[in-house]
Amino acid sequence: MTKALQEQPNQSTALHVEMACASIAGLKPVNEDAVNTQVPDNDHDLVNKGVCVVIADGVSSAEAGKQASQYSVETFLTEYFRTPDTWSVKHAGQKTLSSINLNLFKKSHAFTQQEKGFLCTFTAVVLKSCTTHFFHAGDSRLYRFRQNELTQLTRDHTVNLGGGKNILSRAVGMDNVLQIDYGKSVSEQGDLLLLSTDGIHDFVSQESLARVLSSNVSIQNMCDQLIALAQQANSDDNISCAIAQIINLPEESRDDLNAKLTRLPFPPDLAPGMKLDGYRIDKELFASSRSQVYLITDIQSQQQMVMKTPSINFQDDVHYIDRFIQEEWIGKRISSPRVVNIISQHRDRTCLYYLMEYVPGISLDRWMQENPLPTPKKAIGIVKQIAQALAAFHRSETIHQDLKPSNIIIDDDMNIKVIDFGSVFVAGIAEIFIPLEHLGALGTASYSDPHYLQGKNTGVQGDIYALATITYELFTGHLPYGEKIEQCAHSLDFDKLRYVPASSYNPIIPVWFDRALEKGVSFDLANRYTRLQDFVDDVTQPNPVFLQDDPVVQQSRGLIFWQLMSAFWVVMLVLVVILFSTSS
Repeated sequence: MTKALQEQPNQSTALHVEMACASIAGLKPVNEDAVNTQVPDNDHDLVNKGVCVVIADGVSSAEAGKQASQYSVETFLTEYFRTPDTWSVKHAGQKTLSSINLNLFKKSHAFTQQEKGFLCTFTAVVLKSCTTHFFHAGDSRLYRFRQNELTQLTRDHTVNLGGGKNILSRAVGMDNVLQIDYGKSVSEQGDLLLLSTDGIHDFVSQESLARVLSSNVSIQNMCDQLIALAQQANSDDNISCAIAQIINLPEESRDDLNAKLTRLPFPPDLAPGMKLDGYRIDKELFASSRSQVYLITDIQSQQQMVMKTPSINFQDDVHYIDRFIQEEWIGKRISSPRVVNIISQHRDRTCLYYLMEYVPGISLDRWMQENPLPTPKKAIGIVKQIAQALAAFHRSETIHQDLKPSNIIIDDDMNIKVIDFGSVFVAGIAEIFIPLEHLGALGTASYSDPHYLQGKNTGVQGDIYALATITYELFTGHLPYGEKIEQCAHSLDFDKLRYVPASSYNPIIPVWFDRALEKGVSFDLANRYTRLQDFVDDVTQPNPVFLQDDPVVQQSRGLIFWQLMSAFWVVMLVLVVILFSTSS
């Protein structure tokens, strides 16, 4: 596989990089390498994100090395460019890779046999402004060719077993926490950056690499020459490489802009009619102590959208700022018609905010007030859509944690969208939430898993609890444990609560449906659903298990049996005593 050259228009004040790559299976039947490049299609992302080239080598002893390398390359190129502009390259790259690593690690541990799973080496280069950034794990390599001198910028993560045999000591998907090498250096015009897998650099000498990179040919031709040299040297592995050539660097003042973007100021108080960065404020939709939400219009396109701004109360709180910035990134990672769409901005921001699509309609809590006890068909339709939204979060290794009716918009056609990302947990990057855990739970007591409210992340089961609670409320107009749950703070408080059968509020609710709800909101995690789809299935069709006799009834029948047996033995004892007395 040879990829065509990627480049940007040659502008004297802009970053201009040409990139090319090539990859073949070589003597192996399957090509487990993956390589690709990404150039933004707009100047805004070119300035704020730069350009990127990535290479990965699937571990041959792993069962799914090919899938791991392809997933890592494609996901990094997608997710890195979705991270907030306000994140540094290092922060954005590390968080993206942490999420990729944890996903592969979970897949790897789905196998029971040793050395089976999703593992790959990984090397990525991000060229932004006047700086070269790289991320690296494994034994793929990054070289820089500058002024006829070839320098290896990465180190191989291998252990020598003797006899010329090396094994990887680090790879993406190998551990639940990825130790990634990060480095950066000042870029120079004319730099050539070579990324290669061991199918090349284990068989082609550095002198030969330098000779090819110094030749007066296109970088695509260089890639093809390196592939050919590895084949001539009898490379017995997949053979892949990529080359990035810096044609032009932006003015040095771009670095000042990048530094500025890492900490934007909070916006001023906004009012209808005011303008900010080309957007007109139409009206305030929502305001709380933590944030404000406005309906706005893009003056240039006349598109209506929603702007969310941070509360001035937290302008000195670095953890709050990081969480607010993260909301935009999380929203961009999740693609679903049931989740509000985050709008990518192509104009520089002068202050901190992010944009979302405008979703007409009302909140689900208000809808339930206006439509008490809707028909089962309508209610189940809403439940299914909310489950689809949660499934989109879970596919991205993301837990919502604060699902509630006020965070769900429903329109006149009964379509819903989840609109809030303020309390989400992203697997693989949990370290950014640790300082906030001391500030108390961010969820709402009526709908959030009590375990979460006490500081324990129950993952998917926590979102199932919230969905089951909303389902209960849709069908009854009440909460499954009553209003007292709002006052609960400790485990002893929750232990005093008892599930109120849904049928006591709505007598048409069948027993199988009620038992599905009870299982969905169980405080005991061993009894609660572990899969979202299982809950949806059990509230849409009868589960035969829930149609069996109530275990409590069975227990009471057993108790009656033993009571009768005890009475029998008492009677027998009395008769024996009487007979003994008569015979005496």
